[in-house]
Amino acid sequence: MSELLLRAKDIGIVFGGLRAVSDFNLELYEGELIGLIGPNGAGKTTVFNMLSGIYKPTSGTITFVDRDGELLVTNKKSPAELNRIGIARTFQNIRLFGNLTVGENIKIALHQTRSVNPFDVLFRTKKFRHDEEHMQTKTVQLLELFHLENKINELAKNLPYGEQRKLEICRALASKPKLLLLDEPAAGMNGQETEELMHMISEIRKKFNLTVLLIEHDMKLVMGICERLLVLNYGRIIASGLPAEIQSNEEVIKAYLGSGYEEAKEA
Repeated sequence: MSELLLRAKDIGIVFGGLRAVSDFNLELYEGELIGLIGPNGAGKTTVFNMLSGIYKPTSGTITFVDRDGELLVTNKKSPAELNRIGIARTFQNIRLFGNLTVGENIKIALHQTRSVNPFDVLFRTKKFRHDEEHMQTKTVQLLELFHLENKINELAKNLPYGEQRKLEICRALASKPKLLLLDEPAAGMNGQETEELMHMISEIRKKFNLTVLLIEHDMKLVMGICERLLVLNYGRIIASGLPAEIQSNEEVIKAYLGSGYEEAKEA
């Protein structure tokens, strides 16, 4: 059985008296691909913000096994600290450096893997030149996974929307995460792009030995690649289980999928 990677136990958060998420529990095991679904406003992105350090839970505990195999409590760690120990994420609203090139966006994420010191940078030593070559090679290799290598010198803001989505995932991978959090990766994509994304997520999970937790409204994508689903509504988990179980759960159909979901699925 796979090892436990992350546990969120009874976490919740309150904003000015409004409880956005209550008693959220999650166990993620190494290599899993799990979906977090639910209506708009259910608290899904708020959960991601707590797992990635943007928000600090007001209750409960989050623990994570870092790159060295050490179990850490992450409640009070910053996003940068969590990224260093192996948690990377994308955002519902794309957050690329638009005025930097595609390649520069990747190199920023690779920065923490560099081995040079200020002396090497200042005097352009052999070590610095070797490190620059390695960074360039690694950048191209990552972009090739998403068929973006020919866009390496283009400004990120000039990419089509679907390619910006891919670049953001690529940049997240550059930090060598153990856990990848994808917040609506298919948002704004057409059917063909979504199909490609499904395949891509499955492939990068295997290639990089990743654990993936994703938020997504595209049920074809969710049901097609996720091994397990959690359904959130009004900040609380209302169901969890295999995709087939979730599809037939009456509470989930009522709260999220809608009465016409079964008919549409059969059609």
